[in-house]
Amino acid sequence: MKLSPMSPSKYYLFHFCFLLITSTTLSKSNFHPKTLFLLVKKDPSSLQYITQIHQRTPLVPLKLALNLGGESLWVDCENDHKSSTYKPARCESAQCELAWSTSCGNCYVNNTLLPICNSCYNVVSNPVTSIGGEIAEDVLTIQSINGSIPGPVAIVPNFIFSCPITSNLTQNLGKNVKGMVGFGQQSPVSFATQFASIFKFSRQFAICLSSSTKRNGVIFIGHSPYFISLAFDASRDLIYTPIITQQRFITITYPHYVRIIRPSPEYYIQVTSVRINGKTLPLNKTLLSLDENEEGGTRISTNVPYTELEPSIYDIVSKAFITEMPKEVKKVPAVQPFKTCFDSTYIGVSRLGYDAPEINLVFQKQNVYWTIIGANSLVKVKEGVICLAFVERKKTTGQAIVVGGYQMQDNLIEFDLSRSRIGFSNSLFYRQTMCANHNYA
Repeated sequence: MKLSPMSPSKYYLFHFCFLLITSTTLSKSNFHPKTLFLLVKKDPSSLQYITQIHQRTPLVPLKLALNLGGESLWVDCENDHKSSTYKPARCESAQCELAWSTSCGNCYVNNTLLPICNSCYNVVSNPVTSIGGEIAEDVLTIQSINGSIPGPVAIVPNFIFSCPITSNLTQNLGKNVKGMVGFGQQSPVSFATQFASIFKFSRQFAICLSSSTKRNGVIFIGHSPYFISLAFDASRDLIYTPIITQQRFITITYPHYVRIIRPSPEYYIQVTSVRINGKTLPLNKTLLSLDENEEGGTRISTNVPYTELEPSIYDIVSKAFITEMPKEVKKVPAVQPFKTCFDSTYIGVSRLGYDAPEINLVFQKQNVYWTIIGANSLVKVKEGVICLAFVERKKTTGQAIVVGGYQMQDNLIEFDLSRSRIGFSNSLFYRQTMCANHNYA
């Protein structure tokens, strides 16, 4: 079975229907926030970034992993799921179309098709695999922002999400994590896009991941300013690069085989070169370009703890990094998953982290680049040993560069979907602040 992606005209028709569905329920309230937020914290065992929402009736707090390139919110509905307001989406409804339904009426129990069923299904994914999920609606609440402090709670009575057909999808997530919250581009039911449709603000959000496993970072949904401290708007320092849109093939093998083509929710950008201490590295330019099969190029992902590099690129980057390190800093044996490690005895530390060579990811022009400093390029793995916080890609295919969570920590990164661009702040340490220094607790 192969389905084509929704045409632009059909997409906007159903997007309009969705606005009517949601705004009718909310019309009794004059509360229309411009910015919402989620707190997010790094899980020390899985290295995933975990947030929490309240869903269902009565409301239940749910721990969810952040999935930057996920199509939608999905939640385990098999274990302890009770809600008087849960509503499965019916076949051929606007909700099914918006959520990119792949099948309808195929309800399975123990691999046996039920004789009567009228629900629709889409694709839900964790960092390892994809399966089918029932499309549904339920109550969801989220906190709004009032300047630089929390505002009133916003209530959405019919937020679209998915229930995987098996709870096994949570096995690759952290302890007590019940699902994933997807912020993917091009998806009409991604977390940020649904709120933008409901509350009529621009389709944009920003993430500020804390480097601490004990203190929260923050995800802003909606308009800037994005206050990290009382007086500092981190959005004022952003440099922008375009988002690259792409199609993708997805294969589902359970409960039945489906192969589909649809717009990719992943965030791709064009890195044209890499510099270390101002010196441009001799990389294979072909690898830096994204092809029609989603090979090569650069992707941004919160599912990857450390930036992954294609093997030949890793080799060049690591050798250049070693060359530019202070001469008194000596290499030591590798510590998995890292290949390039150093004795930290003689390396300096400042407010920008370790005294390390500056890495620049250069975008569309030589003067448009994102700087990675010592706090994001080196990681302490044990007493006296630090390692280059980049890993070699294990898969034979994939992107040349996958920017991981560690490199994004204590940087504000804005995803402006309405203008199809991503903004990078560079490290907030330059501004003598960090992602945990917000007032939204």
